Amino acid sequence: MAIKTGDKVKLEYEGTFDDGTVFDSSTHGDHSHPIEFEVGAGQVIQGLDKEVVGMKKGEEKEIKVQPSEAYGKPKSELVKKLPREQLPENVKQGMILGLKLPDGKTIPARVVKLTSKEATIDLNHPLAGKVLNFKIKVVSVN
Repeated sequence: MAIKTGDKVKLEYEGTFDDGTVFDSSTHGDHSHPIEFEVGAGQVIQGLDKEVVGMKKGEEKEIKVQPSEAYGKPKSELVKKLPREQLPENVKQGMILGLKLPDGKTIPARVVKLTSKEATIDLNHPLAGKVLNFKIKVVSVN
């Protein structure tokens, strides 16, 4: 049976950038941790969601996902300056911090610049603006 919208699928995957660097994989050491999602429900990036439609259990595929169907383009309004004293003392440039929002959610923020007075943080998704390549294999379909 071909995968259709509404099916629950499990995929093994490896995500790479164009230079071959692996940014994510369902295989960690000797263990496989497939991702499971409902097709068409928006639980994964759009480019991956639409590419599994029509695949079958056991099928493998390589796909290239443009930023518009992944994490979008970086937005300049998501780069903010904060007073240095609002951040932990041991903060370093390049660190990823968890910032608590007023609603209690925590979002990742990358420290892109640090001076004695202020920090510049980037709230864009780390994969925003990047072309993502995936090797995927359908493990199961329900």
